[in-house]
Order: sequence, then structure tokens, then C-alpha cells
Amino acid sequence: MAAGSLFLLTEVAAIAGAVLYRPLLGAADGRLVPGADTRALLGVVCEVVLVAAVAGTGAALFPVLRRHGEGLALGYAFGRLLEAAVIALGIVAVLALVTLRREAGAGTDAGADAGAAPGADVALAAVHDWAFLLGPNIALGLNTVLLAYLAYRARLVPRFIAVLGLIGGPLICASAVAVMFGAYAQLSVAGSLAALPVFAWELGLAGWLIVKGFGSGPAARVREGAGVPPGPSVGRRQARQRSISSGGLA
Repeated sequence: MAAGSLFLLTEVAAIAGAVLYRPLLGAADGRLVPGADTRALLGVVCEVVLVAAVAGTGAALFPVLRRHGEGLALGYAFGRLLEAAVIALGIVAVLALVTLRREAGAGTDAGADAGAAPGADVALAAVHDWAFLLGPNIALGLNTVLLAYLAYRARLVPRFIAVLGLIGGPLICASAVAVMFGAYAQLSVAGSLAALPVFAWELGLAGWLIVKGFGSGPAARVREGAGVPPGPSVGRRQARQRSISSGGLA
């Protein structure tokens, strides 16, 4: 339930941050429209929540995933940390952009900085855009493939959910490469369509984890590893096995 809730939180925080940033990042003239800085700061708060949720999914899933491949589980956990770090880089760029545009709006050092500020604005907006491309696109795609592969191999979730991740991960990576080479813009119809399978994968995975969990087999192994007593059916099965073993020895 913790992992599923964190996945849902990543979706909400990412969408909210992207919407709130638009007035700031879309101000091509270097001037803030009314309320754009406040909305951008609210977007920063959303993305700070996103950073925590992205890192949290790796930590929450690691105890289960390591039982089905410790190397891949570590790769997923560290991959999510890398994704969170790249998103944080974009947050810093947005904060610096807010500061520059506030100063430009106030007219501070207008004579000295009038030519430099617009160039700095463009550079900081570009840093945010590249961080968005490398974090919630390429790093997300690679992490999705790792998790979907483990989930498919160990049957942690229904196969159709895992297949969505196995399709969506490479697709969003390929879309990011296309954006990198100028085939189309990040925020475009083509980019949105390429992101749909990953979006469906994360929503489906989150819903399944919250409602159903990982199923009886993995859940039982997790309970035993955590020292939680097994359920009644597990206890009866173990009692029968001990009885059979005792009879055979007698």
C-alpha cells in the first residue's frame, strides 16, 4: 500500500508541477506575468514532493524485489534515486529563474544586466527542460523496464500490467531520444502518446498494489522475512508437513 500510494503521488505531483510552471517557463520576453512566480513556487513544492515520492518507491519496493533478483532490485532503487536527483536539478533551475525574473521585473541594475538577464533566462529554462527530458523520461523509462521485468518474471502483478511497463519503458526512452534530436517537442501530441503506456502502467501498478498487493506467495515470504506469524492456511500446511515427516521417521 505504501508503494502504491507513492506511485499515485508521483503522478499527481508531476502533472501539478508541469501545469504550475507553464506561466513562468512560457514567458519568452523574460518578464513575469502576474502571479507566475507564486505559481512556479507552488510547482516547486509539488516537485519536491515528487522527488521524495520517486525515491520512496525504490525504498518501499526493495525488500520485496530483492527476493527475486538482488542486483536488479538494487539497480531499480539506485535508478529511482538518480531520477529524483535529476528532477531536483530542474527544481534548482526554476528557483534561479524566478529570482532572475523578479529582479528583471523590479528593474534592478537595468543598465548593467539588461543584456545578460534574457540569456540567463533562456539558459535556466533550457536546464529545466533537459532535466525533465533526462529524469521523468529516460531515467523513468529505464526504471520502468527494470521493475516491469522483475514483476513479470516473479508474477508479482498480473501479466498485462507488467507488459504495459515492458512496452512503455522503451517507448518513452525512444520518444525522449526523438525529442533530443528535434523530431518533435516534449510537450506535444506525439510526446503525450508515447507517455501513455507508462502512465497506464504506473496507475495500474499503483491500483493493484493498493487493492491486491503482491499475491499470496510473495506476501507470505515477506511476512516470514519480517517475523510476522503466517496465516492459518500456512500454519496448517506446515503442521501437515511436520506430521508426515514424523511418520516417515517413525
